[in-house]
This record gives sequence, structure tokens and C-alpha cells, in this order.
Amino acid sequence: MTCFVSHTTVDCTDAYALSEWWKGLLGYVDIPDDPNEPGHEECMIQRPDGGHRLLFLEVPEAKAGKNRLHLDLRPQERTRDEEIAWALGMGATQVADHRGIYGPGSGWVILADPEGNEFCILRSEAEVAAGTAG
Repeated sequence: MTCFVSHTTVDCTDAYALSEWWKGLLGYVDIPDDPNEPGHEECMIQRPDGGHRLLFLEVPEAKAGKNRLHLDLRPQERTRDEEIAWALGMGATQVADHRGIYGPGSGWVILADPEGNEFCILRSEAEVAAGTAG
């Protein structure tokens, strides 16, 4: 028998604030009948279609060092560069820029959420299909 991924958990110091930030970034929503509220130590959000879930769990330690696991995000409505600019405008910080690392049209940018958890923004599927450089 095999397992399946129930949800992805993110350790943090303020579960509510970080879940709200990620809801804005991903367009996720609260779990029906289980809304998140300030002061909750565990806050779960999910895709609007009920798909992937993220659980934000308060822990006493601050983030230390590089993430060993991170999310790779692919824009649905914008280009990679537009998505990066939008995320930075929401309060993400840029950690590293790997655009063009394997030649024109390749690469990604590593960003961090307000608590320092890293994630990558890739090119959109339309950019990949078009072979768009950048």
C-alpha cells in the first residue's frame, strides 16, 4: 500500500498572519467550517477546488538556515517576471536570481515569505510552451 500527501506543513511564529499572506499569494481559502482566526496556533488553507492544503503551525524556534523542502510555483495568469514583481509587492523578499542559468529562457527566482520560508517562481506553462526567453 502507498501513501499520499495529506498537506504541506510550514513551521512559523504566527500561523494566522502567515496563512493570510499565503492565501493572498496563492488564491487559497480557509477550510470550510474551520475558519482561521488571529491567535490560532494551527491554520490550514487550501486551493478553492479543495485540492492541495497548506498547514501553518506555530513553533517556538525561528527559522534557521536554508529550507530543505520548498514550493515551486508556476504562474497561471502572469509571466514569471510579472509574478515575481507581484510577490515582491506583497512583501516577499528576493533570495537569489537564477534566470537564464541554463541559457536563454531558463531559470527561476528564489523568494522568501515574511518569515523567511523560501519558495521558487518558475516560468508559466505558456512561457515554457512558447520557448520565451528571460
